[in-house]
Amino acid sequence: MERGAENTEPLSEERRCDHQPADIKASADRSVDKRAERPTWSGQLEFILATVGYAVGLGNVWRFPYLCYSSGGGAFIVPYLTMVFLCGIPLLFMEFSVGQYSRLGPVHAFAKICPLFKGVGLATVVISFVFCTFYNVLMSWALFYLFNSFRETLPWSTCNNTWNAVGNCSNGFPGNATHLQSSSQQFFDHKLLEKTSGIEEVGGLQWELFGCLLLSWIIIYLCIFKGVKSTGKVVYFTAVFPYFVLFALLINNVQLPGAKEGMLYFVTPVWGKLFEVKVWVNAAAQVFNSLGIAFGCMISMASYNKFNHNITRDVLIVSLTNSFTSILAGFVIFSAIGHMSYKHNLPVDNIATDGPGLVFVVYPEVLSTMPGFQFWAPLFFIMLLCLGLDSQFGNVEVVVTFLKDEFGIKILQYLKREELLALVVCITGFVLGIPHVTKGGIYVFQLMDHCTAVVSLIFLAFFEVVAVCWIFGVSRLSLMFKRMRGKSPSIFFRFCLLLFCPLLMLCILGSSIIQYTPPRYGEYMYPLWARLVGWVISLVSIVWIPLCAIHEIYNSEGSLLQRIKTSLTPTLDIDAMDPQPEKQNSDNPVLEKMLSSSV
Repeated sequence: MERGAENTEPLSEERRCDHQPADIKASADRSVDKRAERPTWSGQLEFILATVGYAVGLGNVWRFPYLCYSSGGGAFIVPYLTMVFLCGIPLLFMEFSVGQYSRLGPVHAFAKICPLFKGVGLATVVISFVFCTFYNVLMSWALFYLFNSFRETLPWSTCNNTWNAVGNCSNGFPGNATHLQSSSQQFFDHKLLEKTSGIEEVGGLQWELFGCLLLSWIIIYLCIFKGVKSTGKVVYFTAVFPYFVLFALLINNVQLPGAKEGMLYFVTPVWGKLFEVKVWVNAAAQVFNSLGIAFGCMISMASYNKFNHNITRDVLIVSLTNSFTSILAGFVIFSAIGHMSYKHNLPVDNIATDGPGLVFVVYPEVLSTMPGFQFWAPLFFIMLLCLGLDSQFGNVEVVVTFLKDEFGIKILQYLKREELLALVVCITGFVLGIPHVTKGGIYVFQLMDHCTAVVSLIFLAFFEVVAVCWIFGVSRLSLMFKRMRGKSPSIFFRFCLLLFCPLLMLCILGSSIIQYTPPRYGEYMYPLWARLVGWVISLVSIVWIPLCAIHEIYNSEGSLLQRIKTSLTPTLDIDAMDPQPEKQNSDNPVLEKMLSSSV
């Protein structure tokens, strides 16, 4: 780990602060000091692995395969890849540029990019912290299954256990016998969750799951307590190991009877789906959520880069690796489902399902039928653990980075050691996650997931894109990139960020509002009070956007119009940059002129 490496960019914020109040000037001086002392990744590969590990998560294993086959099979690949290149790659480029140039976490970076929208940065920290409190519950489930997989007979493969309902259990999938449940479903409901009838009945703690949740947070802490210094070493294993498992499972699965039919079901195109707007919106939302845009993590991790790091290359590596992993996981999952379809003589769509059930109900049932399941079952759940850990590293690191940037010396003087700061964050996350490991915890989990990952994130992402692409401006973003890399970004990036990405985000936001459906878990519908709690959860993060905007306008000087104008003026240092963008050959001079004057 190096400190202060490549900190050669001129910092003219001292000059900018000469005409500002003393408290603002002092704040800027502290910001300069933090940027000068900020640690960097030990090597370029560490940053790539950390960002790939964050982007590639459990959603690649369960969300994408189901979404692909339900949205036109192979035809879905067309809108998906289109959105990767026109939306995912430019937005990731934007976040990497902001983080690497400012060398600040999302809160302080957005405060300098657009003071009026400084709440966007704070909202990303809040949503990341809320997300990590319940996302780690999935890690506890993976640990629970992992510990139970070291048995001669997998406990979810039989119906003679104490948790099985007599006369209501089926070894395998019950098909049209709706009065039966599969043994794996009963293991998930009655052994893992000890599920109650609804969120009204919370029940007591599921102590085994409580222990797994505690263990998962201990693992997280041991991996991140030294900051990027420790995380950068851990990702060498956690980011690479899942690919060995995925390829090994694919090689094994394609040899099983019925695997071909399952994979064909996954990729067979239904071309008529391409004319449905919902399919294109789903593709954009999948790309957006999978890459982790608007969680603040990519900005935080890029802030630890050296100032002249080649982010264009890394953007392509992370985006394409993420897409490749999603498609690879689809073949792995549906080859296994095809085998189960063959074995139980059922259609594939009777077995395929969305959400955690695909990973914790369907695939465990598949593993129990595989030759050598004693080997494959532990390997699969270790892979899930690695996928989840990488994403958790990023979510927790966002919070830690914010606390260090905001309180810096004060909080470190109080806690004495930097490692204690990460410990406090992990303990707080663990305590807030306890409601999810009660016997009614699955209903709390589903409510949190719906209201955070669906509702809040879309609103937050829209305001982030507007703040950076339209208010701060693509021209200023290009100047930042030129200062770091010595050349302006391509016209492709500038066009996508100026027009396509903001308009696409507006379409996704509008579509999400029009097509909004209340949260539910299976056939269970949440009561009104629970839905209201869900809206409060959604507002916990996005409410900071208007609150911080009002605070910024209130603290500015002059008339209301002057205050708004001041709040829209960036304070990020780009003065030392050549004010004239690098001239490039363009086949469209009109478009080039529009892009260069987009501020």
